[in-house]
Amino acid sequence: MIRTETLPAPADHDRPAGLEPDAREFAIPAGGLDQEQRLRALNRMDEYLTRKRRHLLGFQATQEMGGSAFDLGRFMQHNINNLGDPFQSGGYKPNTKAVERAVLDYYAALWHAAGPHHPDDPESYWGYVLSMGSTEGNMYALWNARDYLSGKPLIRPRAGAPDSRAAEPAVPTGLPGLHGPNARRPVAFYSEDTHYSFAKAVCVLGVETFHAVGVEQYPGECPLVGPQGEPRDWPAEVPSRSGPSGHSWDGTGEIDIDALAALVEFFAAKGHPVFVSLNLGSTFKGAHDDVRGVCERLLPIFERHGLIQGPVVHGRDRATGEPSTDLRRRFWIHVDGALGAGYAPFMRMAGADDATDFGWAPETGLPEFDFGLTLPTRDFGELDMVSSIAMSGHKWLGAPWPCGIYMTKVKYQVAPPSQPDYTGAPDTTFAGSRNGFSPLVLWDHLSRHSYQDQVDRIRRSQQLAAYLEQQLRLLELEKDVDLWPARTPGAITVRFRKPGPELVAKWSLSSQDVLTVPGDETSRRSYAHVFLMSSVDRAKLDALLTDLGNDPVILGTARPAAAAAAATAAGATATAADQPTPGSGEARPTARRASPVVRHPW
Repeated sequence: MIRTETLPAPADHDRPAGLEPDAREFAIPAGGLDQEQRLRALNRMDEYLTRKRRHLLGFQATQEMGGSAFDLGRFMQHNINNLGDPFQSGGYKPNTKAVERAVLDYYAALWHAAGPHHPDDPESYWGYVLSMGSTEGNMYALWNARDYLSGKPLIRPRAGAPDSRAAEPAVPTGLPGLHGPNARRPVAFYSEDTHYSFAKAVCVLGVETFHAVGVEQYPGECPLVGPQGEPRDWPAEVPSRSGPSGHSWDGTGEIDIDALAALVEFFAAKGHPVFVSLNLGSTFKGAHDDVRGVCERLLPIFERHGLIQGPVVHGRDRATGEPSTDLRRRFWIHVDGALGAGYAPFMRMAGADDATDFGWAPETGLPEFDFGLTLPTRDFGELDMVSSIAMSGHKWLGAPWPCGIYMTKVKYQVAPPSQPDYTGAPDTTFAGSRNGFSPLVLWDHLSRHSYQDQVDRIRRSQQLAAYLEQQLRLLELEKDVDLWPARTPGAITVRFRKPGPELVAKWSLSSQDVLTVPGDETSRRSYAHVFLMSSVDRAKLDALLTDLGNDPVILGTARPAAAAAAATAAGATATAADQPTPGSGEARPTARRASPVVRHPW
């Protein structure tokens, strides 16, 4: 017997302000819904999403869609599937692969990759538009690197051809990185500020981290030492740079290059191929790892231990029975640019004059992170250091669903595990069926914004980040409270003390706990942060600041002399859980007090 009744949905007058929709409001009975019921349910979701879109501040997600819905709505009539490799049309013809290739060409140019794609040019780029966000891109990078470094067959082996732009020198013998028992056992390195999806991806793909291999194979041999020179256990991830406290919790969030180099040296000496993932706009602090600095420190290590290039045997030739061998490098540097790879090229276009305002010293310049980063080697000429990049399309650009880009080079492509004839295109991507709408959305955004428009967008975000940090410090003085405001140089995020749950829900604030004294639970601090995406404006920040100034949790941190006044203020102006921000048709909040203004050259 089919059950057709549904539980009654809560009436509007029973729903607290700001409450998320109830699943009962969208229950689908066996007989379906009539037109009125269906539209009422859709209107309820639209109202909720519109309200939350106006308040979202705590995540790397642009809420500015730029009118794409009006121009692209027509494509909802089509079942679009970019099945298989983007550079071959395949058997499923309702696809947008031509648009996808145009988007890939755009980013190949921005990221200094050789383009357009050509399958016979090993230095040419290859990539695709992701159906997930950078989680998929990072997972593909790990998969790609694992199989490449462990000796799986390439799509186009370069038998006898050097993996560099210079003539091939004699390959040294006797190096464990080329011939030892660990030569096919790559080890992954990523920092403690890396996105949580990496821990998941290494488990799914069976990629060994330096921590796992160290604990299992080299117990008690960790090359890192504590503050007093005491031995350390193998850390779960590469430590991030320490801050004034001597610990990483108040650091910038960038990877500790000294620690990384020590760890990589240890495993390279044992003969392990090396996979390193670096962040460009980390998840919580928005940090940019110094990709050039990392490459400069690691390259001599790779040279010493034979990881620049070596012969790899991957089976036997079917015709001759001789071992099949090609030359490839034994390290892989990946850049997780989920957020930063979308705007970093435009920060560089802004020029050296803006470097100080972006948070970098003029003498160090803006970050290099892409395929154009090359370094001279002792035996191999100029060597391109970055093997792959991942970027999310729904973060800096703005897309109505998760999507992104993965990019590498033809010379790193590993032969896929299967070759299904019926798809008509090689199965080179992570998914089989892929979202054909995403390339249209990305193309539409890029076509609407010139390079100069993109430069202006990142300048404005930097300006707003500086403004928010300044106003939080002024609010500390005004309310005599501890807000702990902090901003990593160049980041478009500002972090501060986590407010009460009502404000966390209202503004969709992401939060993270830290221990200011490792191992001491009484030292726990809870931080929230705001990302200054292109959909954020000063009015929205002022509304948040007003809420923070009246939040009972924040006011509860007031120093004794200010406690009574803070309690009175909280009782008089308690903030509603989900009031609209200015511009939504409601009354504007009380004007912000006069304060100094951060001045910028733009």
